[in-house]
Amino acid sequence: MEGKEEDVRLGANKFPERQPLGTSAQSKDYMDPPPAPLFEAGELRSWSFWRAGIAEFMATFLFLYITVLTVMGYARAPNKCATVGIQGIAWAFGGMIFALVYCTAGISGGHINPAVTFGLLLARKLSLTRAIFYMIMQCLGAICGAGVVKGFQKTPYQVAGGGANVVAHGYTKGDGLGAEIVGTFVLVYTVFSATDAKRSARDSHVPNLQCLNKWGWVTPRQGLGVQMRP
Repeated sequence: MEGKEEDVRLGANKFPERQPLGTSAQSKDYMDPPPAPLFEAGELRSWSFWRAGIAEFMATFLFLYITVLTVMGYARAPNKCATVGIQGIAWAFGGMIFALVYCTAGISGGHINPAVTFGLLLARKLSLTRAIFYMIMQCLGAICGAGVVKGFQKTPYQVAGGGANVVAHGYTKGDGLGAEIVGTFVLVYTVFSATDAKRSARDSHVPNLQCLNKWGWVTPRQGLGVQMRP
C-alpha cells in the first residue's frame, strides 16, 4: 500500500495541473470585444455617431418605400398571377435588405430594425445612447418612407391599407403573436450569428444571411401577418 501511495504522490507532482480538454485546449484566434458602456457622452461629439444615425434613417426609408409599394401592387391587382407574386415580394424584401445592409454595415452596423438594435443593446454591443438614437432614426425613416408612398399614391394607399398585414381568417391574434415572437427571434439570432467575432471575414456573411432570413419571412406572413418589426 505504501508503494502505491508513493506512486500516486509522484504522479500528482509530475502532473500538477489539469490538462484542458476539447475546445478549451484550442487557442482563441479571435478577440471578444469589450462590452459597450451604458452611456458614452463622447459619442454625441463624434461625426461618426450622427452619420450612423443618418445611415439608419436612409436605409429604413428606402426599405419601407420599396417594400410597401411592392406589397400594395400585389394587393390591389385583380389578377394575382399578373403580379410579382409571393416570390416577388420575397425578393423585394430580401434584395433590399441585402443591398442596404451591405451599404450601411460599415457605417452603422446595418440594423434597419429596432428589434435588432434592442437585441444588440441587451448584449452590450452598443451604448444606450446610440441604441435610442438608432431607434428614433429608424422610426422616422419608416414614417417618411410610408409617407412618400401615400403622397404619390394616396387613393391606392388607402384602398390597399398601406400594404399593412392582417391576421388571416382562421387564425387568432395569439397565433399572430406567436409567429411574431418566433420570426423576430430568428431575425435577431441571424444577425448575431452573422456578426459573431468567431467568424472570419464576417462582413461577407451579413447580407447573405439577411437575404435568407427575409426569404423565410414571407411564408408565415401570408397567414399570420408577420411583420418582425416593432
